[in-house]
Amino acid sequence: MRPAAISAILDREYLSTEQGHHTPVMLWGPPGVGKSQLVSQVGNRHQVPVIDIRLSQMEPSDLRGIPFRSGERVEWAEPALLPHADTQGERGILFLDEITSAPPSVSAAAYQLILDRRLGEYSVPEGWAIFAAGNRQGDRGVTYTMPAPLANRFTHFEVDTHLDDWVAWAYDNRIDERVIAFLRFRPERLFDFDPAHNPVAFPTPRSWEFAHRGLQKFGTLPDLLCDTLQACVGPAAGIELAAFVNNLDKLPDIDAILEGEAVLVPNEIDLQYAVASALVARAVKARGSDNEQKVYGRILEYAGRFPQREMGIMLVSDMHRAIGQDLFGIPEFAPWAEAVADVMLYDL
Repeated sequence: MRPAAISAILDREYLSTEQGHHTPVMLWGPPGVGKSQLVSQVGNRHQVPVIDIRLSQMEPSDLRGIPFRSGERVEWAEPALLPHADTQGERGILFLDEITSAPPSVSAAAYQLILDRRLGEYSVPEGWAIFAAGNRQGDRGVTYTMPAPLANRFTHFEVDTHLDDWVAWAYDNRIDERVIAFLRFRPERLFDFDPAHNPVAFPTPRSWEFAHRGLQKFGTLPDLLCDTLQACVGPAAGIELAAFVNNLDKLPDIDAILEGEAVLVPNEIDLQYAVASALVARAVKARGSDNEQKVYGRILEYAGRFPQREMGIMLVSDMHRAIGQDLFGIPEFAPWAEAVADVMLYDL
């Protein structure tokens, strides 16, 4: 399932705690596809704490607590890492990450916590949602088969990669537009993991963020840039990205486009992807500024110049995901939409 759909499901599951309809959710997927970040984003959107517990690093007593004598009886000291309404708040998310990497003795200790929202005398506050995530057995991680009693305590969703969702996230998080342009040009490189070959560095949504950081640190050091990018996303993808970046000296003047000058669209397809990504990045930067409408209008005008109208549609679609509904109020939008209406209707 694409990340945008998973995110909507997690939102609804979190909100369902108010009506008492919440069911714990288990996210499955290979390394680097953004399972943990999807949960973190739900917490950020609702401005609630996310308690991230890595079960793979715990002992059963870490969850159950420590016994102590109270008169003639033994009581249990509840672990502080679990959510408590008086310290962490009445609402939040309890996230059990790497649950498939936890030894059976630890996952067994979590049975009651997940289904009954209790662990001995401890109770999870009513306003807290329970999410979990883990790798599949074929992903070459340290994993155990999830016991049937534990699996039956969750609803299960598999997280797939989806380029449009990643691009929307990338613009929102100011990822270098050169990385975005490269992945628009080579979409199959977004995720390329073959567990049979047991690679060390390989392309994933997570490692492309590392490549973004590498460009910021080594972009002015060409002798080191290619090796750095290979260290982030693997040899083949790293070499391709380095070559793509080195070819961008032929890119049209983006400032001239935004000033309304008659700038030609490059003939090379890779440069067309690059200029489209650069323009969307400028739209994001202009959002909320005094010249916002002018920038949006000039980008829409340029989108209509691409010889392949599908390229202009991709540019405007990415722009819409990045800046939202404000795009539809720009005077230049209606003429552009009319010019590509036949292509968009055909795609639908």
